[in-house]
Amino acid sequence: MAEDAKNRAVRKERVGRVVSNKMAKTLIVEVERRWPHPVYGKVVRDQKRFYAHDEKGEAKVGDTVRISETRPLSKLKRWRLVAVVDKQALD
Repeated sequence: MAEDAKNRAVRKERVGRVVSNKMAKTLIVEVERRWPHPVYGKVVRDQKRFYAHDEKGEAKVGDTVRISETRPLSKLKRWRLVAVVDKQALD
């Protein structure tokens, strides 16, 4: 088992904002990426949504979370919640 862990590739991690937690044990996390346009230099924004597994239901809408790549858990879910980075303040 320890040898398998050594040979395994490093899993991707992303930090994003929770936009939905209405499904059981599932979050939708929106990750924003910013980069300069290769020709014009203007900073371009791109947003992507990932479905992530949240076993304990600890993340709420508006929280900033870290997610990690994992094996397919359902038709759309290929990420899991690693940590809640920043909690959204209650209004």
